[in-house]
Amino acid sequence: MGSQPVHSRGDDAVLRDVREHTRANPPLDAGEESRLLELAARGDKASQERLVAAKLAMVVRLAESRDDRGLSVPDLVQEGSIGLVDAVQSFSRSGAQDFDAFAEQKVAEQMDAALAAEAAAVRDGELLVTAANDYERVEVLLSRELHRPPTTSEIAEKLEWTVERTQYVAGVVAEARRRHDEELLEFIDPDAIDFDDTVDGE
Repeated sequence: MGSQPVHSRGDDAVLRDVREHTRANPPLDAGEESRLLELAARGDKASQERLVAAKLAMVVRLAESRDDRGLSVPDLVQEGSIGLVDAVQSFSRSGAQDFDAFAEQKVAEQMDAALAAEAAAVRDGELLVTAANDYERVEVLLSRELHRPPTTSEIAEKLEWTVERTQYVAGVVAEARRRHDEELLEFIDPDAIDFDDTVDGE
C-alpha cells in the first residue's frame, strides 16, 4: 500500500490562497488568450504570468483528482504550476492548436512524474527498513553462534548480500542506534540520579 498524503493547516492555508488567486484572475476569452500567447511566445513575462494565473483553476482541478495518490494538493499544485509554465513557454513551437489541451497534458505529466518519484522514494525507504531489520536479526544470530561480534563479511555471506551493500546498511543501522541513544539521553536528568545511593545499593 502507498502512503497517504498528510494534510496540515499549512496546506489548507496554501490552498485557500491559491483559490483566492484563481478567483482574482478570471478565465480569458479566446481573443485575449491568443494575444497573450503571441506575446508570451516573444518572451513577454507579464503575458506569461497572466496566462498562468488564468489557468491555475485547471491546475487545482487536476491536483484534487490526484489527492489520494501520495502528495498533498498544494504539493501537486506546485508541481502542476511548473508544467503550466512550461506549456505557456513551449506552446508556440509545439505545433499544437488547442492551448487548453496542451497545457492540461503538460500539467498532468508533471504531476504524474512527481507522484511516481514520491512512490519510488517510499518504496526505497520501505526496502531500506526491511534490509536494516534483516541485518540486525542476522547480526544477533551470528553473535550467538560465534560468541563474538560478526564481521561485515560474515553478515554479508549469511544474508547473501555484497559486502558493499552490507556496509551501507550497517551504517544506516549504526546511525539509527546513535539517534535512538541521543533521544534516550534527552529524557535522563543527571541531577535526578543519586549515584551514592546506587553505589551503596550494589
